[in-house]
Amino acid sequence: MQHSIHPRPLLSVRQFAAKHSAFTQSSLRALIDKARERYSSRGVVPGNGLAPAIVRVGRKVLIDEEAFFRWLATQPREASR
Repeated sequence: MQHSIHPRPLLSVRQFAAKHSAFTQSSLRALIDKARERYSSRGVVPGNGLAPAIVRVGRKVLIDEEAFFRWLATQPREASR
């Protein structure tokens, strides 16, 4: 029995920023850095919830495009002035 595998749309930070100009490479890297739970001198700092959309292969960091936008949809919106 053969399984068909549909790869997820994975993009490098550079590719993602080029495709979606609303996000700069710097802003994406900041979000990625805060994706996982981390520790500070004051204790545990929770992650931002983006971790499931990040795929790390060695030093390469890839973004699952669909998962990123699912995560973005769950983020609170700033009220209009």
